Amino acid sequence: MEAVLKVRELKPVREAKVTQALLICAYEKLSKASETDVIVVGAGPSGLTAARYTAKAGLRTVVLERDLSFGGGIGGGGMGLPCIVVEEPAEEILREVGCGLREVEDGVFTVDPAETIAKLASSAIDAGAQILLGITVEDVIVKTEPKPAVRGVVAQWTSVLEAGMHVDPLAFESRAVVDCTGHDAEVIGIVCKKVPELGLSVRGFGPMDVERGEKAVVEYTGRVCEGLYAAGMAVSELMGLPRMGPIFGGMLLSGKKVAEAVIEDLLGKV
Repeated sequence: MEAVLKVRELKPVREAKVTQALLICAYEKLSKASETDVIVVGAGPSGLTAARYTAKAGLRTVVLERDLSFGGGIGGGGMGLPCIVVEEPAEEILREVGCGLREVEDGVFTVDPAETIAKLASSAIDAGAQILLGITVEDVIVKTEPKPAVRGVVAQWTSVLEAGMHVDPLAFESRAVVDCTGHDAEVIGIVCKKVPELGLSVRGFGPMDVERGEKAVVEYTGRVCEGLYAAGMAVSELMGLPRMGPIFGGMLLSGKKVAEAVIEDLLGKV
């Protein structure tokens, strides 16, 4: 006879206790995020990778994601197919986080999008990064002396913005801000508009050229101005680089490279 699974009775919890627990937890998380070392904007492949490495280096790292889930462009695969492509040496990053890879030809691999999202996010959290969902960056903190420097972001709940309500946002200070917002290059776009003396402009990405686009996005990853960095498709948008489609090696290596740049600038080492 099969054993009967016995489920323990749930502990009774009053409504007020649920609310109080949520408020205490939210205060602790938001208070911690309000003054940190690194803010990564966007929880796609480059953002999650960058957060993992900066957190592993001991930098207090917060990821702000406007959606209520993470993964960026990974989840859609290619035209909705349940696979993405990664080429060497970027697959080493996925091996580190425990993803299963299938080599389809020498140095070219396929990987499951859901597994990639879950394990990149889990590894970033395990490294110490905090991921906050449903938050949109709508402005930046800029200090002008001795020269313009980005020193944090101004953020609002995505739901408030989508509702069209006027609610004052909150500021989150940091020593470094990393734009990993993908095709939108949201943070860089704000800086271009509000700090014209930096002479920055977002060119928009060009037509597809996988080989050139993958190489160039890693090459141009790094510091944009004092306190502001770019990785992933935000780099392509900024520099006018070719698009790559559902291949993510460049995104992963860009996330690792931007983390190395931040670590070197803030800690003096890689």
